[in-house]
Amino acid sequence: MIKSFCSNVFCSANNLLSFPWEGGGEGEVTCGVPLKEIVPLRKLPFLCSYSNCHFLRLKELLVILFETQEERESSLTEFHCPINTDPNRRSPDFHDEIKIKLPASLSDHHHILFTFYHVSCQQKQNTPLETPVGYTWIPMLQSGRLRTGHFCLPVSLEKPPQSYSVLSPDVALPGMKWVDNHRGVFNVEVVTVSAIHTQDQYLDKFFALVHALDEHMFPVRIGDMRIMENNLEAELKTSIAALSSSQLEPVVRFLHLLLDKLVLMVVRPPVIAGQIVNLGQASFEVMASVVNRLHKYLDSSQDMHGRNSLLSSYITYVFRLPHTDPNSPSPGPGALGGSVHYATMARSAVRPASLNLNRSRSLSNSNPDISGTPTSPDDEVRSIIGSKVGVLYPGATAARFVRSLFHEELALQWVVSSGSVREGALQQAWFFFELMVKSIIHHLYFAQRLESPRKNRFPERFMDDITALVSTIAGDIVSRYQKDLELVERLNTSLGFFLNDLLSVMDRGFVFSLIKTYWKQVSAANPTLESLRLDFLRIVCSHEHYVTLNLPCSLLTPPASPSPSVSSSSGFSTHVQDQKIANMFELSIPFREQHFMAGLVLSELSVILDMFGLHKKVVNVVHNLLSSHDSDPRYADPEVKARVALLYLPLIGIVMEALPQLHDFTGSGEEADGDALISQTVAMAIAGTSAAPPMSRPSSFLLNTRSLLICLLWVLKNADEMVLQKWFTDLSVSQLNRLLDLLYLCVSCFEYKVEGNGWQCSKSPLTFKKSKDMKAKLEEAILGSIGARQEMVRRKRSPSGSAFGSQENLRWRKDMTHWRQNSEKMDKTRAELEHEALIDGNLATEANLTILDTLEIVTASVTETKESILGGVLKVLLHSMACNQSALYLQHCFATQRALVSKFPELLFEEETEQCADLCLRLLRSCGSSISTIRAHASASLYLLMRQNFEIGNNFARVKMQVTMSLSSLVGTSQNFNEEFLRRSLKTILTYAEEDLELRETTFPDQVQDLVFNLHMILSDTVKMKEHQEDPEMLIDLMYRIAKGYQTSPDLRLTWLQNMAGKHTERTNHAEAAQCLVHSAALVAEYLSMLEDRKYLPVGCVSFQNMSSNVLEESAVSDDVVSPDEEGICSGKYFTEAGLVGLLEQAAASFSMAGMYEAVNEVYKVLIPVHEANRDAKKLATIHGKLQEAFGKIVHQHGKRMFGTYFRVGFYGTKFGDLDEQEFVYKEPAITKLAEISHRLEGFYGERFGEEQVEVIKDSNPVDKCKLDPNKAYVQITYVEPFFDTYEMKDRITYFDKNYNLRRFVYCTPFTLDGRAHGDLHEQFKRKTILTTSHAFPYIKTRINIIHKEEIISMPMEVAIEDMQKKTQELAFATHQDPSDAKMLQMVLQGSVGTTVNQGPLEVAQVFLSEIPSDPKLYRHHNKLRLCFKDFTKRCEDALRKNKSLIGPDQKEYQRELERNYHRLKEALQPLINRKIPQLYKPVLQVNSHRDSFSRISLRKLDF
Repeated sequence: MIKSFCSNVFCSANNLLSFPWEGGGEGEVTCGVPLKEIVPLRKLPFLCSYSNCHFLRLKELLVILFETQEERESSLTEFHCPINTDPNRRSPDFHDEIKIKLPASLSDHHHILFTFYHVSCQQKQNTPLETPVGYTWIPMLQSGRLRTGHFCLPVSLEKPPQSYSVLSPDVALPGMKWVDNHRGVFNVEVVTVSAIHTQDQYLDKFFALVHALDEHMFPVRIGDMRIMENNLEAELKTSIAALSSSQLEPVVRFLHLLLDKLVLMVVRPPVIAGQIVNLGQASFEVMASVVNRLHKYLDSSQDMHGRNSLLSSYITYVFRLPHTDPNSPSPGPGALGGSVHYATMARSAVRPASLNLNRSRSLSNSNPDISGTPTSPDDEVRSIIGSKVGVLYPGATAARFVRSLFHEELALQWVVSSGSVREGALQQAWFFFELMVKSIIHHLYFAQRLESPRKNRFPERFMDDITALVSTIAGDIVSRYQKDLELVERLNTSLGFFLNDLLSVMDRGFVFSLIKTYWKQVSAANPTLESLRLDFLRIVCSHEHYVTLNLPCSLLTPPASPSPSVSSSSGFSTHVQDQKIANMFELSIPFREQHFMAGLVLSELSVILDMFGLHKKVVNVVHNLLSSHDSDPRYADPEVKARVALLYLPLIGIVMEALPQLHDFTGSGEEADGDALISQTVAMAIAGTSAAPPMSRPSSFLLNTRSLLICLLWVLKNADEMVLQKWFTDLSVSQLNRLLDLLYLCVSCFEYKVEGNGWQCSKSPLTFKKSKDMKAKLEEAILGSIGARQEMVRRKRSPSGSAFGSQENLRWRKDMTHWRQNSEKMDKTRAELEHEALIDGNLATEANLTILDTLEIVTASVTETKESILGGVLKVLLHSMACNQSALYLQHCFATQRALVSKFPELLFEEETEQCADLCLRLLRSCGSSISTIRAHASASLYLLMRQNFEIGNNFARVKMQVTMSLSSLVGTSQNFNEEFLRRSLKTILTYAEEDLELRETTFPDQVQDLVFNLHMILSDTVKMKEHQEDPEMLIDLMYRIAKGYQTSPDLRLTWLQNMAGKHTERTNHAEAAQCLVHSAALVAEYLSMLEDRKYLPVGCVSFQNMSSNVLEESAVSDDVVSPDEEGICSGKYFTEAGLVGLLEQAAASFSMAGMYEAVNEVYKVLIPVHEANRDAKKLATIHGKLQEAFGKIVHQHGKRMFGTYFRVGFYGTKFGDLDEQEFVYKEPAITKLAEISHRLEGFYGERFGEEQVEVIKDSNPVDKCKLDPNKAYVQITYVEPFFDTYEMKDRITYFDKNYNLRRFVYCTPFTLDGRAHGDLHEQFKRKTILTTSHAFPYIKTRINIIHKEEIISMPMEVAIEDMQKKTQELAFATHQDPSDAKMLQMVLQGSVGTTVNQGPLEVAQVFLSEIPSDPKLYRHHNKLRLCFKDFTKRCEDALRKNKSLIGPDQKEYQRELERNYHRLKEALQPLINRKIPQLYKPVLQVNSHRDSFSRISLRKLDF
């Protein structure tokens, strides 16, 4: 590196006092200073003032730097600065700045001379124009240091004498005249910018002493102090210690030189007065202090790892061992570099006794342990060389190793340091570690020891120091992590980098022992310590020869290491055949001994998963390692990569054990085809069967689970197939099932899904190109590089202070790991979206192909005793078919499926019948694919499935029924189902059957033809359903009719009931979905009772009457009911006890979501006997817990529950087709207003027929169709309420009772006899219309036909009675409400007795009670109304009394006003309500005349 050194002086002249001068008028004065080189920086206006004296104008200022008088005379140059004069001012002021370049070497004679001239304005004869009037100067050096700062200099009137420059102008030279009696009159400031002169007294002294030692010049003069050789040692140590007090700015400017000199003091301790001076400890202390000061005050110049850029650049570019610098001159015999003046190494007396290191000590006069001093330095050096060199470095020459090795001395000084020195070293441990590593590397390189065995490269005492250092730092990490976490994190990171570097230069076994030492001390009992261990492990494992260091098997041939160790080169002799398969897949002791670092990583993963769950850092350690292996070109060969994968075989078992902790990607229930509401996994898990064992996984850790599964798949993909097969053979059935569950989870995890970024993807399988340029990107995607940029940005924004959050995913490379800027835009282009979709699709394909390969290996390892796992294999296979897959994967998947069914046909048709149904569903869905290749493979698989089923028993009724059910399910649930493509596939299957020569003479072709015909009939229903896709009520009605058509086919009816349940759930009609499930359960119970006679099972649908009165329609009592014993009938997965339980559990869940908790109780009444019979205490505990929750909600939500709102809807007009003149009762969500349903229906039919063609009839009167426009469509909508007879109200007590099993509804229409809707009270009639529906609400659909209508006409007096009864009920409710509601009570009271409404009740009484009706039929109505008013006044009085107890003092006047209004109303009503109709109080029986008078009197006294 080329360095440029220069020194510059800036002189700023401030003012000049006046000189006495004879003359008058204006003139000029010049200050002249000779100079060698002048660079003007800026010019400012100069000001001159004159007072009492006449001055000429000061014209220019001249400056010169010279060393001798001769030089002055030969180089005198003037620099003129114009100044304006002012005769009114005494002192001329001027300001300017001049830059002077100084020579590299200055002496005491160098100075700056200022000369002042008088310039005459009127030149006279024989008189010069310029006359010198004054002189002053500044010596550049004083006591060896540049003179800088502010000066107020006296000015001499005479020319200075010879050799004046060594003195200051402050010294009054004899015989010289001075201005103003030698007072300072000229102000000037000198500022130095120099890369040669430090301008710091402490640095100056240190460098001067070092220079004196180097030149061997004694005595040394520093300022006024003269240092002799006998006290040089003390001064040198004092100057080194004083460096901590130096100013920061010169330290920064001379940092590299300062550090070089300190290193020199350590490596080459000087010999002073015949004694070796031990300066290692003092130099180490100062280095620690300087480094900490730089970090403290220059924190802005630190990189992402907290390393100061100045120190980092020093290590990288400047630092070299002094004796290895090729440009250093050969030292002379008396110089600092002379070999005879330096000891090899000075050992401190404060070395800890705990190290117990046996080694000889070097001699030093600072070491009190030295018993004597050699007679000369030569004797000392020779004695040291003779005693140590032969032992430490066999065969080495004495001339080479007379100097200390810096890394050894640095390690020693660090180990023996204590107090603030040790603390400072720990604060910036990275600097000393990296300094030590570079020193080691330089030493090995220049000593030509890189090829020597690693065990012989370093002396034992240095290795002991390193061991002690690592141990103490590990102890500091443990003891300080709670006090100063930031320091501990830096220390931990620095130690990791240090050991990582040592792996390249020291013996591998020794470094492993250091890692083990750290591992034992930093335990994993605390999450913070665990995070530190993981950071350390990640750094150490980032070594470029990590795989080689783990000693993989012999076939692996890695590239040659630049410094191989003996153990490394011999580690590749182990063969796979010599190892037991179990040891290869387990974290056994042999495995961890042979593969130390890989075993450490996997052990840490296993321990943390057990203790802390799915820890992000430990997963990322494994993930990053596998990423580096996969992208490393050294391991690109598949055979080599298989050997690398053997290092991670225990990962499979670890992930299997951690299965319950992984995120459950299957829990979202996102089936690609959205087939059935009740998936097999959910239903079977609820039923508690072995088909899908429940896995309790937390809902978090999605990204961690994905990363861990990527690692698993990488190992499965690259591991040797034979090794995997042997291990699978040794696994138990339960372990294999767990492995299959893990693969099932992998399928869900890596399903191709579209992010919410605007890029749409069809749900049909996608085809992704596998081009060459995508291969590398695919590998990156498999190993998690995709999305790294977003992850980095997220990590930068997250707080860095958490124990687990700081730099979690960083791939440790200390050379610099730069974060890339987040230049990604939020709005991506279409090309970017397509590219991302391509990457994601290829990732999904690669992951699923790896899973498929693993399934084939598992199948190949199956023995007769383990055939039970084949069901799990088929389950994973079917699940992968259900997900979004590429065409490439599906081709291989169908081939594997055909091979599996062909090899184990009994598995599908006898044991796993439920999965047979799922397989038919998947194949049919693929038969409807838009991609011809997928259709061809799916058609072939479906045909072979039929053929194999037929070959087993000359009948394929089971497959026929399953295919029919599957198509019904597809038609009812899939939104993107294409019947045209399916028809083509069915034609292909029919062609296969016709051309099958082997089965041409059997009934197989005819049965296939019958099946295809049935499927075509179902597809015709698909067309109708698509027509009504936007009309939910019509769509449900159509599905209802289809289900009704399958009344005699329980499997198909059950399928359509489930389809309806799915549609209701999509629209959040949970009550209707629950009814569909109840009907399904009743249907299953009906046929299950025929198959199995078990007392604890429901006897049929009659057992479900309390859940719904509609359920009796599922009874199997007709003549055409099929027998469940027939082949293919009731063979579905739900026609079992477990299926029944699953359906009821789903029904209970839907009832709970609908808020119908009483119905939940009825469901569990059927379920509890089943679980009691099975002694399933766990299920019973769960059920009773849910019951407790349900009843608790009934109590807490009392008075706050709301169910559906009901409307009568009539359709009129030929445009409605079959709906013309049909009337329905619609169930809408709670609190639905009439305007809302009106707007919805008008808008829907307006889009269908045209807005002008649709009209909503506003009233509720009977519709006369003759008055309607035949070209329009009319809709009449009326709000209706549930209607109950008086006897029904005894059983319908609660709010739920009054809103469940509803079949009758009522709505009222006011009218008058003259046709008006409203009239006076005596004219107001009311028509009460009672509607009866065909089924009770809630039902399996949300609208039900009206089958009966009844009208009741209420007379005006009856209308008045109903109104008064309603008001009385409102008063009673507000009075007895608990807790009391004063506002509600006052509102009701105001409406009853307030002055503004007094005419309401009073007018009713005056109209109907003022006179006795003439019609005897109205007598009882009259009396009933009179009694209503009596009850009304009584309720008003109770309400007033209640309100009085509730109000405060501020409402007493309001209370008195209410009471006054009440008394007025009561007085007005009193004569009316006391008037009786005599005819009503006549005796019922005639009194006989022969009775005595007493008796007659008693019978006649009937009035109250």
